[in-house]
Amino acid sequence: MNIDLRSDTVTKPTLEMKQFMFDAEVGDDVFGEDPSINALEAKAADMFGKEAALYCPSGTMTNQIAIMLHAKPGDQVICHQDSHVHLYEGGGVAANAGASVKTLPGNQGKITSEQVRESINADNVHFPHTALVSLENSTNKGGGACYELEEIAAIAKVCKKNEIPLHLDGARVFNALVAKHQSPAELGQYFDTISVCLSKGLGASVGSVLLGTKKQINEARRIRKRIGGGMRQAGIIAAGGLYALDHHIERLDEDHERAHIIATTLKKCSYVLDVLPVETNIVIFKIREDITNEIFLKTLEEKGVKTVGMGPQLIRFVTHLDFTEEMLKKLTEILPGLF
Repeated sequence: MNIDLRSDTVTKPTLEMKQFMFDAEVGDDVFGEDPSINALEAKAADMFGKEAALYCPSGTMTNQIAIMLHAKPGDQVICHQDSHVHLYEGGGVAANAGASVKTLPGNQGKITSEQVRESINADNVHFPHTALVSLENSTNKGGGACYELEEIAAIAKVCKKNEIPLHLDGARVFNALVAKHQSPAELGQYFDTISVCLSKGLGASVGSVLLGTKKQINEARRIRKRIGGGMRQAGIIAAGGLYALDHHIERLDEDHERAHIIATTLKKCSYVLDVLPVETNIVIFKIREDITNEIFLKTLEEKGVKTVGMGPQLIRFVTHLDFTEEMLKKLTEILPGLF
């Protein structure tokens, strides 16, 4: 039995999802004529209380398009220092929008309204214009931590007062919603644009949607075309996302519960120094100084388990649709005797 906990992106479509994709009605999406994509965009926008949506190949693309919508060359984007838009999108903020980034520290990948307030640049020619605040929920490097709705509301209030748009990198937003017992519309009201990934916890093969106003999404469609993201009969893959929104949200609780069990097991292992608090499907833990990441990952892979490092002495497990109860049992048997 091979166990892959590198990411929730490794999931494969269920048989039911495959059949739904196979039966999908398609058209030319660049002409706006793919019924499956249109249905996905309409459903996602409606869920979060937004006017429109745009289907893209990846969450990186939806994030980068959003940043290009809000920021122009010379502007500045505020985000957490560990955020995906800053660390893992190939320098896209600079390369695509021509903007700089003001990074903030914060507990488990989260920033506060007070930090945002203090970080907005004065209207002075010496400083870049603060053009956007970007939050990540749940947080990747923060171990799947989730914002409280009250803090998001407070950040949104600061942004609105200063006429600065607020963007959500919702790569795992449904994990956060399920964990916090929130509705998409409750969360969506605070953001100007939202990126929602369909190919992580929800288990679709490909794609993310960008949500916003009709005007924003019309311009986003132009940007998507310019950077080569226009697709033709992509309804075949979009249908997987549509199926996931209807069938794979509530089951995220299973992934969260399994992550909690893994964390409990790790806390009893002699080689583990610390385990970040677990809220969703990500478990990040720190190992002893005498065990390098390379040694740990190799030893684990020899036992049939794949995962990744998240920095010196830091290891990440991500539970997902294809991580079964049987796999969980095997993992919890392997971990105590690993070193």
